[in-house]
Amino acid sequence: MLVALAATCGLVAACGGSSTPTTPSTPGTTPTVNACGVVGGASTAGLAILNGSTCNSANSPVVLLVLRDSSGASIGTCSGTVIAKRAVLTAAHCLKSPAAAVTMSFGTTVAIHSTSFTSHPAYRGDTDPTSIDIGVVFGDADFPQTPATLLVSRNAVSGEPAVIAGWGLPTTQQLNAATTTITSVTALALQTTSGVCYGDSGGPILLSQGGVWAVAGVTSAFNGNSCSTGTNIFVNLANASANSFVFGLVPTAAPGK
Repeated sequence: MLVALAATCGLVAACGGSSTPTTPSTPGTTPTVNACGVVGGASTAGLAILNGSTCNSANSPVVLLVLRDSSGASIGTCSGTVIAKRAVLTAAHCLKSPAAAVTMSFGTTVAIHSTSFTSHPAYRGDTDPTSIDIGVVFGDADFPQTPATLLVSRNAVSGEPAVIAGWGLPTTQQLNAATTTITSVTALALQTTSGVCYGDSGGPILLSQGGVWAVAGVTSAFNGNSCSTGTNIFVNLANASANSFVFGLVPTAAPGK
């Protein structure tokens, strides 16, 4: 079963979001990388994103999304990545009804509100395994953080080290990051072993390219019985349909080298 990772009013929905998972290959050694440093914030301690660290979010492009219904009430949280001064990349399943608006912040009282958001036209809901589970949210003011670059020049490689980040459990509404290893690559999806949890939906998985850590995928779902078991699934931004959607909406987004 694929489980969406939006933290939505305590309810968990099944979610397609990518190609049908394959059995992961044996993961390589977890890389020695300062995960918080990769996402722009020093480690502040603790366990987070399953064996990761809680990070200082002041300079990070990884943003907390609070989802709101038409009355303005909070209906849950997701994560996202600033990819242009007023644009955030996230998961499409975070933006589906009853979400009518999004408030974005970095764990402070200063918030940027959505003016609009759009999901990939090939996102067809929670049960379609060919669904492309990405969306873009536009804000009403510039984000102070430097936008992340997007890795679309090459595909990921099984066994490659990666960094994952998000604002989900176990430390709710704090930025968490950890290192992991790519275990499987398909045209639509990247996979790793367990690491992300509820509320991390829409957050990035980053790979190193030319000395820069760039966003290679978007957190979509996990395949397993809990956050601590199974396979994590990320929309692959090297997919032509995925990256043409993003750059069509956000032509100022920066492609990685």
